[in-house]
Amino acid sequence: MKRVVLSFFIVSLVLLSFASCKKKDRSDKIPAPVFSTYMPKTLADTNSLKEIYYGLMTPVEVCNIFDKLNLTFNDTIINSAENADLYMTSYKAAMNLGIYGVDMGYMKLFGVNRQTVNYFVTIASLSERLNIPEEVLADGIRAVDRSLSNADSLTHIMTVTYQKIDSHLRNEGNEATLAMMMMAGWIESMYLATQLAYNSSDPDPVVVEKIAQQKYSLHSLLSFMKNYYDDPMVVFYTKKLKYLNRWFDTFNIYYKKGDVNVDTTRHVIVTTGSETNVTIGTINQIRDYISHLREEIVML
Repeated sequence: MKRVVLSFFIVSLVLLSFASCKKKDRSDKIPAPVFSTYMPKTLADTNSLKEIYYGLMTPVEVCNIFDKLNLTFNDTIINSAENADLYMTSYKAAMNLGIYGVDMGYMKLFGVNRQTVNYFVTIASLSERLNIPEEVLADGIRAVDRSLSNADSLTHIMTVTYQKIDSHLRNEGNEATLAMMMMAGWIESMYLATQLAYNSSDPDPVVVEKIAQQKYSLHSLLSFMKNYYDDPMVVFYTKKLKYLNRWFDTFNIYYKKGDVNVDTTRHVIVTTGSETNVTIGTINQIRDYISHLREEIVML
């Protein structure tokens, strides 16, 4: 039921944002944006649809949002697997479980398979610290070593593993831990995107668009986390995300009339492009605050 309510909330939010961005006397016009990813109208472009995810996703699914942004490979930017032994508190283990999931997906993008396995083992270790039974991850551990040469299989294994973790935490009534994991995974994916794909001196409209679109997933995350205010750490980080959200609230994302379809089953907005009035200064502030949050989470 929570997911149904959440989907309704997000769809309502999206539709309201469309309506609020239009004036009665210019309903078929889009305000002049700072960034646009609409391409000239050609036959090829009409078949080029983009999907914008707005719902809650596993850390690996979150990482996949950025897999087409031409991220550079830098194994020093991700959280070292060696740090995992030092995350002894449950909330640190939960958050870094999300961090390592995104980092594992990042390693997979570049075919660094042996290190991908190391991160999978690290995730299994942190899961045990959160009282997640070994059998929840046993099949994944056995399968990942057999699938090193198959990127699609690795992605499937990692996604299924996090779905099992998700289901276990929900069944045990431990959604607060799940919220911390998802929150940190979202932050890590934003950290990688803003550090490796975004260039403030020469910003790529596609990268800026992808970063700006995360205002939808941030709303989903905040909506989910507010259900677990009995956990002080959830409250603590929800306040930090609300502070971050101030910058997302300063801009709008526009779509051309008739160019938007909302798939409530898959939690995606389907469109050919978008325009946004976000500024470089705002993206820089989002980048810097994300970096601050990420440093706090991985700090030993």
